[in-house]
Amino acid sequence: MDFLTEPTLIVALIEVVIGLFLLTKAADLFVDGAVAVASAANLSPIVVGAVIVGFGTSAPELLVSGIAAANGDLDLGVGNVVGSNVANLSLVLGAAALIVPIFVTRAVLAREAPLSLLGVLLFAFFTLGGLAVWEGIVMLVVLVAALSWVVFGGNEDAVDELDVDPDASIGRSLGTTLVGLVGTVLGAQLMVWGALALAEEFGLTGGFIGFTLVALGTSLPELVTAVAAARKGETELILGNLLGSNMFNSLAVGGVIAILGAGSIDDELMRTYGIVAMVIVATLAWIFMVGRRKVSKPEAIILLAVYAFAIIAISETGFGEGLRDAIESIV
Repeated sequence: MDFLTEPTLIVALIEVVIGLFLLTKAADLFVDGAVAVASAANLSPIVVGAVIVGFGTSAPELLVSGIAAANGDLDLGVGNVVGSNVANLSLVLGAAALIVPIFVTRAVLAREAPLSLLGVLLFAFFTLGGLAVWEGIVMLVVLVAALSWVVFGGNEDAVDELDVDPDASIGRSLGTTLVGLVGTVLGAQLMVWGALALAEEFGLTGGFIGFTLVALGTSLPELVTAVAAARKGETELILGNLLGSNMFNSLAVGGVIAILGAGSIDDELMRTYGIVAMVIVATLAWIFMVGRRKVSKPEAIILLAVYAFAIIAISETGFGEGLRDAIESIV
């Protein structure tokens, strides 16, 4: 197969690239608009940080996984959640910590860290046996309880550094939020179409595509933001945002895909290896936070190595044959 003359592959790649561009740009607009609306409505800083920003940064995962699950591809939805959780606390956190040490506050250790780990473990436990509607409801209920703990727990040091335009009107902010939401939805749909087409053409599973290509794409906003903040020395919110993103991914996205696409996980390696990799990364990051109260270069190197190993290992297992065929077709 000549890669450059295969119409299906070209269309799929265009869908992925355009979808990825829309996701990264529109998600930023959505978060900025939502924060401005919350500020104009005089909501408290912790509500803005824990709920608005947390949900906003997980919007790409929510929409990509939700659309995939609703279309009957639960494997892609689960793979995206698992891959995003792994990328957040290995690739993204490791890249930021290579630039400057990420110190862990007592507030993060008391709330965000255990809640994030709990969310990952609960999602992993439910996913092992397939996802049922009642499990999705449980995850959403746990999410509400977790957010209530954060909001009413007195964590007032969460987001004093949000960049909000004080002169922005609610109407303008709502418009920005709507444009961002529509762009994110369109980008998510294009990503799903392109990813599924690539998986079918190359003989790869939806779980593998979700864990690698789609997960990396939906985690790009967190990666770019974390690296930029680390370069400026503004690291206070990096860890909290990543932990919050994983909590939303596991409980909000996990709950939604369970309700929309309840069923078994056909991708056995994603159900076993992928879930194990996610739990290991979440636990390892938690150990680093508790043990040294910071994530610096030594921990960063370990986390980045774990991410690289995870990608290589999943490519060399049951997906290896399809991946090798894909590479040979391109070459």
